Amino acid sequence: MSDLERVLALTEELLRIESVTGDEGELGDWLEARLRQRDPHTLIRAGHSLCFAMRPPDPDKATLMLVGHTDTVPPADENRVRRQDDCLFGLGASDMKAADAVLLDAIERDPDCRYNLVGVLYAREEGPFVDSEMPQIIEAASDWFDRTDLAVCMEPTDNQLELGCLGTCHATVRFGGQRAHSARPWQGDNAIHKAAGLLTTLAGLEREEHLFHGLTFYEVLSATMVDYRGARNVVPEEFVVNVNYRFAPDKDEADVRARLDSLVGEGATYELDDFCPAGRVCGDNPLLEDLREVAPSDLSVRAKQAWTDVGRLSRLGIDAINWGPGATSQAHQAGEWVSIEAIERSRVTLAAWLGG
Repeated sequence: MSDLERVLALTEELLRIESVTGDEGELGDWLEARLRQRDPHTLIRAGHSLCFAMRPPDPDKATLMLVGHTDTVPPADENRVRRQDDCLFGLGASDMKAADAVLLDAIERDPDCRYNLVGVLYAREEGPFVDSEMPQIIEAASDWFDRTDLAVCMEPTDNQLELGCLGTCHATVRFGGQRAHSARPWQGDNAIHKAAGLLTTLAGLEREEHLFHGLTFYEVLSATMVDYRGARNVVPEEFVVNVNYRFAPDKDEADVRARLDSLVGEGATYELDDFCPAGRVCGDNPLLEDLREVAPSDLSVRAKQAWTDVGRLSRLGIDAINWGPGATSQAHQAGEWVSIEAIERSRVTLAAWLGG
């Protein structure tokens, strides 16, 4: 069996085990059993998440951590696992079971490489920030996280390097009013109308450019959901707007709250929900320079205009990057697929990076 065929077969096995967020137990059991058969030096399980390494750490080597999540979003259609043309189909093919297979295969082959090599496969990434199992595996395998010099979140990037990541949060903004019959609105105070200023401001905001290591991140704020109390013939007493703020890598929670305070003003109240920290741009990491030396000539470096667990790892002081074979255009899509050529490119590049 060729190296590529081995990774493709492993990807297909992973795709056939359903692992929608919150239901990763079967896949966690399968991965643990598989790894135990290979007699690893380290195999730590927390919940349905795993940290594993085939060799003990060498104090004279830097440590490279390969990170993937095992869960998928719920299915949008019946997407049978199959190969068709140059594509491998199945729920989670691009986001991110092909990357999990590349990661797992690279570590299982027990390479005596230039780094200490450790893998992390964790559950509940696709759900809310607070529900992720990443904190559990960080606590359980703290020695490996503490010694990590660079972590690679193998999220879909089309095999391009994406540095840092935007932070994200949701603010539940509430406008209060007075309920009334819509035939006599003067007897009430329309909560929807009181939101006009905020909505007008949001509609007029331009994206803000922020540069880090020559890469451009765009800060944006958007109203994404609304809710109200009442009916179509009632002037509502409350109107709720969800504001999603995607913020630059140099901002923390205090900066975010200050921006929201200014935006919302005194006409409403807000609650900060699902705060996910931004990721530092580690453009000067030596291990990253090693990757650039062996990567294909068409490797591009760009900003991560989204959130990944690069942000969570950055908050721990760990340098982290985004790089993986999945197609960004296929994440969470019906009929999801991943390119077989992209899997091979990722496998070959990773092998060269590790030292052959």
